Amino acid sequence: MPGFDPKTNISTMEKEGFRFKAVGIDMNHKEQAIEVARQLHREGYQMIELCGGFAPNWISKIEEALGNSIPVGGVFYGPEFRKSLVNLSL
Repeated sequence: MPGFDPKTNISTMEKEGFRFKAVGIDMNHKEQAIEVARQLHREGYQMIELCGGFAPNWISKIEEALGNSIPVGGVFYGPEFRKSLVNLSL
């Protein structure tokens, strides 16, 4: 989302040995996701899933930045929702 800071917009959950971390990225600066992914990898996270605001090419960029060492996937929405998703950032 616009204005999110990956240093402060973080939510973490843990239960029975499993960890989940959501990190907010300013979508006007998507390149931040590469360093966030590197940090998550250093912290021992075993997979990364990008939100629907990232195009498929970002999966490849992050996989490459991590040396294809962990799975990177993404959430995608159909074209019928494109307009409503764009309006979220207004």
